[in-house]
Amino acid sequence: MNHADEKLFKAREFARLTGVTVRALHHYDRLGLLKPSRYSQSGYRLYRESDVARLEQIVALKFIGFSLKQIGDILKTGGGDLAVTLRRQREAIEEKRKRLQQAVKAIQRAEYVIAVKGQPGWEVFTKIIEVINMQSDMDWTKKYYSDEAQREIERRASTIAPEVIEQAQRDWATLIKEVEGAVAAKEDPSSDRAQSLAARWSELIKGFTGGNPEIQKGLNKMYADKNNWPASMPKPFGDEVQAFIVEAMKCRK
Repeated sequence: MNHADEKLFKAREFARLTGVTVRALHHYDRLGLLKPSRYSQSGYRLYRESDVARLEQIVALKFIGFSLKQIGDILKTGGGDLAVTLRRQREAIEEKRKRLQQAVKAIQRAEYVIAVKGQPGWEVFTKIIEVINMQSDMDWTKKYYSDEAQREIERRASTIAPEVIEQAQRDWATLIKEVEGAVAAKEDPSSDRAQSLAARWSELIKGFTGGNPEIQKGLNKMYADKNNWPASMPKPFGDEVQAFIVEAMKCRK
């Protein structure tokens, strides 16, 4: 489109059109990030419709986490290929989304640790920092699961409500404490109490696997290798608890 054919907007109109504030437009002007296309005879800033593309780049880069100075440098060297610019923005936002998901998982694990072990608050906060800073986060678990199992885990995760996951975490915390109590009391794995604990354990595992044998196979491999888990991944229960449950499972009636 020829610039001469484009409609001109005053700053207030352009702000309303694009969803930013007039103050932000003035600030971007002062920094040289988005200069008005023209000024009116009265001195008002005037923007064209084509200025929206540059404003989008500023807003997207700011959302990703770049400072305004960094954005200025990027825009100076970014070239004029809008398709390439948009692709890079999309990739950066997808990476940000991935990191946010990692942070959520880290906090969920910290909540789990509090429920199971009752660790002091500061230790949990440092654990969150540790895990968020892990480059691979929970990617380390993928080596235990087949491609089929990974796809099914992702599918199930997208269909299970957050409150159901939170309840399952609470149920696991309660059950592990009860099994630890049974171990301390030297409970017979074949006793009614032990069998009840084993049955609840099986149901909670099924809640994760959905009865899928490929997921179960990967889960078994992961727990068999728990001595090699990353330091930032807390062990949910000790070897004695695992041995007790294994024996109780063998005695299932």
